[in-house]
Parts: sequence; C-alpha cells; structure tokens
Amino acid sequence: MTSSPDITVSVQVHHLPAQSTPQRQLFAYFITIENNTDDSWKLLSRHWTITSGDGQQFTVEGEGVVGEQPLLAPGAQYTYNSFVTVDALPGRMEGHYVMGDAWGQTAQVPIPPFRLDIAPESGERLLN
Repeated sequence: MTSSPDITVSVQVHHLPAQSTPQRQLFAYFITIENNTDDSWKLLSRHWTITSGDGQQFTVEGEGVVGEQPLLAPGAQYTYNSFVTVDALPGRMEGHYVMGDAWGQTAQVPIPPFRLDIAPESGERLLN
C-alpha cells in the first residue's frame, strides 16, 4: 500500500429525531470525497469503526459505498449519504477508504472522526 494520496474526505452529520427512539438514535451522514491529485482513483472498499456512547464498538467493512465503487478523475468529487444508529449518546464514527489507481497501487484514505450527538442548543447536529 502506498502513502495516502491527496484525497480529501469531508463529513456532515444530522440527527433524525423523527426516526429515533429513546433506545436507538438515528443519524444521516453525508460524505464528500475530493480527488486533489493528477491521477484517477477508484474507491475499492470502506472500513468504519462505530462507537456507541456506552462503549460498544462495531466494525463495518465492505466493497465500495452504497453499492458503488466510484472512479474519481483528477479534480472530481463524489458525494453520497448513508445512515447509522447508536444505542447511547454520544456516539462516534471513524475509518478509512481503500483507494486504487490505474497502476494497481492501493492507498488508505482516512475518514475524519465525527461525533454522533444532539446539539443542546439546536437539537439538530454536532460535527467534530
């Protein structure tokens, strides 16, 4: 595996109170992946570690994201969204993507950690 290419991952997360219960909180997260290199990179797989507020950890691994393995040309962006539930707040998600280039080289691209919680002042979202 090569060193991480200049690929930027940004995250926005939103609590979904109408679909949540006291025992299970639902969050939608929106990911944008931006290829800042001069080469094309394909998203091959994902690895997430999801931690609930009570310390329970879950690992999610698989090919691509939302059923796709997008190819990002130089300067291109790819955006997708998905959902996650946690049993106790605050939760946390972090992980990485494995990307591949045209020459068969692979690299890990980190996904910045983000918090799954309800912002006390707005009741909506926290991102950090």
